[in-house]
Amino acid sequence: MEQVKIAVIGAGGQLGSDIVEVFNEVPSFKVIPLTHKDVDVTDLKSLTILKEIKPDVIINCAAYVRVDDAEIYAEEAFNVNAVGALNVAKVVSEIDAVNIYISTDYVFDGKKGEPYVETDTPNPVNVYGASKYAGEIFTRNYSPKHYVIRVAALYGKAGASGKGGNFVNWVIEKAKQGEILRVVDDQITSPTHTKDVATTLVKFLKLEPEFGVYHMVNEGCCSWYEFAKSIFDMLGWDVEIEPISSSELDRLAERPGFSALENTKLKKLSLRMPSWKEGLKRYLRAIKLL
Repeated sequence: MEQVKIAVIGAGGQLGSDIVEVFNEVPSFKVIPLTHKDVDVTDLKSLTILKEIKPDVIINCAAYVRVDDAEIYAEEAFNVNAVGALNVAKVVSEIDAVNIYISTDYVFDGKKGEPYVETDTPNPVNVYGASKYAGEIFTRNYSPKHYVIRVAALYGKAGASGKGGNFVNWVIEKAKQGEILRVVDDQITSPTHTKDVATTLVKFLKLEPEFGVYHMVNEGCCSWYEFAKSIFDMLGWDVEIEPISSSELDRLAERPGFSALENTKLKKLSLRMPSWKEGLKRYLRAIKLL
């Protein structure tokens, strides 16, 4: 059987590294990991490597993810998340490959008050969300064969290099140092284990569904405070957590109040993501805390 050649851009990142690991276990896939050293999406010339590799599928995990910094360095965020997506889309359509762009729940304003479905209209409230939405538009309009995959509140073994770790590791470290944790309870999201995204993406690609936008998050939703509480409940640690409002944090970027996602289209394909609590349990086992 001929293998499907899959190039993963941003292969050293939190999601990219899990995609490489999981996809490598699939005999019908031949994975080509491309780290930032191999490819810089902001530089069209560096993407000529894709023309040499000629992959069947490109998964673009390259992203500028520092939400607050993006308010100051808007040009940098747009360069990676939007212009980078445009560059990838141009090259991908030239070689007639499938383009998968990883997007975010932050394309929404959070005012709906319930989980967003794929057909809801994005309306980002910060630069990061706007840059990712622009990336979605470029992917859709410049790559005839495209999947925009929206994820949310990702955490994985590799940590988010751009953020210096992930939320789960951050609260665990703080607790180990004996600090009182202050965590927002007025932002609702869909915490998602990167390994679950990678595993579902394998099944998704094998189905070859119609092109378009798909949500791929762990089922259910919670506040960051509830998420932190669940981490320590599972670990059996007695940790003091103080629920606070977003306004108390005085952060540069506004966050959507309720940006949880619903996997409506995945379910129509009979694909079901594990619940966020199952995802968290598996992650805590993977980092050998459970």
